Amino acid sequence: MIITVAAFKGGVGKSTTALHLATYLQNKADTLLVDGDLNRSALDWSNRGCLPFKVADEAQAVSLAKLYEHIVIDTPAKPDADELKTLAKGCDLLVIPTTPDAIALAATLQMVESLQKLKTNYRILLTLIPPLPNKAGEEARTTLLSAGLPVFQSGIRRLAVFQRAALEGVPVNAVKDSYAQIAWRCYAEAGKEILK
Repeated sequence: MIITVAAFKGGVGKSTTALHLATYLQNKADTLLVDGDLNRSALDWSNRGCLPFKVADEAQAVSLAKLYEHIVIDTPAKPDADELKTLAKGCDLLVIPTTPDAIALAATLQMVESLQKLKTNYRILLTLIPPLPNKAGEEARTTLLSAGLPVFQSGIRRLAVFQRAALEGVPVNAVKDSYAQIAWRCYAEAGKEILK
């Protein structure tokens, strides 16, 4: 399965999402994470510690891809029309992470509009959801669902333990922190939805 993680807006948890979906999929079969983001966030994350799967840039991925059951691709923010077309056609599922704020949601809706012309399989993942009693996540989900858009049932909570995982160079489930398993459960639930 090839999963591409893309968004029109930066800072919505794209690399974190790619990395943790790859962690989940690695538990099922050998998985390759292709870091196509110019910031090389996933490669930097990998170089700081130890990830349970292979991370490669686009050039390395060409020769490695045939060795892996699952491939997750992290992409640069705001792909242009041609890049989006290539990304959409080259994957089984396009995951669009978005935070629940108005600016990110507007960028997501703009991306969805572009995707609808391409007739691709995509799903929106709400990320960085603030803790209750803040209702931004719930309101964003209602807005997206009422627009008839495909949205993951699970969402990713805003938890500081993700930053700690990035600093340690490990997936969040490898961090010794009382919130680590809560954070991991968010991505594990999203991974289950992908493999259903």
